[in-house]
Amino acid sequence: MELEGRSAIVTGGAGGLGSATVRHLVSLGLGVVVFDWAADRAEALAKELGPKAIGVGGDANDDDVVAAAIAAAEELGSLSIVVNVAGGGTGAWRTVGRGGVPHDKQGFLDTMAMNAFGTFNVTRLAASAMSTHEPDDGGQRGVIVNTASIAGLEGQTGQLAYAAAKAAILGMTLPMARDMAPIGVRVCAIAPGTMGTPMMEGAPEEMKAELTKNIIFPKRMGKPSEFAYLVESIVRNDYLNGENIRLDGALRFPPK
Repeated sequence: MELEGRSAIVTGGAGGLGSATVRHLVSLGLGVVVFDWAADRAEALAKELGPKAIGVGGDANDDDVVAAAIAAAEELGSLSIVVNVAGGGTGAWRTVGRGGVPHDKQGFLDTMAMNAFGTFNVTRLAASAMSTHEPDDGGQRGVIVNTASIAGLEGQTGQLAYAAAKAAILGMTLPMARDMAPIGVRVCAIAPGTMGTPMMEGAPEEMKAELTKNIIFPKRMGKPSEFAYLVESIVRNDYLNGENIRLDGALRFPPK
């Protein structure tokens, strides 16, 4: 996809992977909406990056807020790219914990909402807006890049809710790509392993050593910039569609 005159929305855009992606897309000449629940951080990053960025704060599951993000993107160019990075976990529970205590139901629902539901909601509304644009010479109108995790493939003990939410995102990829082929919108997902976000880099050295010991090569945490480069590759390569791509240094999670 040619990038001139286009804009993007990055959900979770004020976070570690999200902000790296925002910065990289702006460097490529795109207008970018920094969409994050932390409005102050989203607006601060947009202000730092100048007129090519707009900060929008709110919940990815709130249709009115998503509509505001889409409108902001259209001010910057033709909305053609959505990178759904927003997500996270709300706690660690086993299906049945000590003393026979069952998994917290609300925690499961909240984790699904933060990850799978928000990804779905932003995608459906943004792709609808993309469908109104003129396609390029190849019939393409847009690209959706969702963020899963290798936990969605090999979740560890205590990761049930998070693994289920990320597996749902991975499961969306192919049917979304098939659904949106008639409007010329491609869909891929990235499944990162252990990434060196500011929060992770600030962890104690012993914890970081434990987190990286099963990474094959390079034997380190992934760089947020490497995530951003992969987003660019997906956007630029028109034949990438319906694919879940691991970004993990050949890491395979052990059971716990």
